[in-house]
Amino acid sequence: MDELRTRIDALLDEAGITGNRTLITRILLSGIQLGQDRTDRLDLKIASSALSEMGNAFRLFAPYSDVPKVTVFGSARTRQDDPLYFSARDVAAELARRGWMVVTGAGPGIMQAAAEGAGEKMALGVSIRLPFEEKPNAVVAKDTQSVEMKYFFTRKLMLVKESSGFICLPGGFGTMDEMFELLTLQQTGKAEPTPIVLLDAPGGTFWRGLERFVVDQLIPAGVISPHDFDRVLITDSAEEAVTRITGFWRNYDSLRWVDDLLVLRLKNAPTDAEIEALNDEFAPFVASGVIERADPLPVEVNDRDRVELPRVALRLRQREVGGLYRLIDALNALASAG
Repeated sequence: MDELRTRIDALLDEAGITGNRTLITRILLSGIQLGQDRTDRLDLKIASSALSEMGNAFRLFAPYSDVPKVTVFGSARTRQDDPLYFSARDVAAELARRGWMVVTGAGPGIMQAAAEGAGEKMALGVSIRLPFEEKPNAVVAKDTQSVEMKYFFTRKLMLVKESSGFICLPGGFGTMDEMFELLTLQQTGKAEPTPIVLLDAPGGTFWRGLERFVVDQLIPAGVISPHDFDRVLITDSAEEAVTRITGFWRNYDSLRWVDDLLVLRLKNAPTDAEIEALNDEFAPFVASGVIERADPLPVEVNDRDRVELPRVALRLRQREVGGLYRLIDALNALASAG
């Protein structure tokens, strides 16, 4: 193994690779291990294609790493004269006007509406090769800001990984799958908090049916926590959707867990009176101690992890993801937030 690593080091030198060599070495060793394990050819094709697809997607997104992005999900079957089409186009147009790029599945229907609203320069697409779906929509394809995927799991990764907000319009199995995966990732802590909006056409009731199912079935059954759905905004207003996406980042910046301590980084430090009010309101969600201002912790300093920002810290009760979202909303609403 030592000899193999030496030869890989020489190969990386020859290729001119100087950064992240440990991770690249691990990728190469994983590939060699698959060969040594006599992995089935089909399994190797899956692994090879997935890695290649992710590389193509990383290259697509890399030039826009500093631009905020929102992903819009919805049905490929929505017609261009449907009020939902207009809602998707309007919400994307307003977010693009405010400097947000719009990521879609690069298909027809809602995806095309959102890409039209964003415009060529502000739209990114991650399409999927399917026997019954159309090619990437013209708005995305015209400017070639899209990447095509073979596998749903790599596509879903890229539709979620880069975005700081999500808007779901009514759709079928695919849309519901994407929406529930978003909720699952955040409920389990596998993804950091981000705003999720369930947007309907004016007067629409599609998402209210889901809300009733959550309230009448899931919460009483005990399979989710009572406040888990607090993270979701259901609305039929494109304006309200935009306000939710952008307002989520008004004061809140990011979070980090250090053992059982939750650190929330903010753009503006809260006052003593505001901290006291937060403790009064959110005491039921705190496992022990109180919410308090905090200096950057040693691990944050070592990692140079947003150390310039003010922060608050607390010990959050387990499975209180909904409470965390309510706390973020409260931090964004503070007078000190500006």
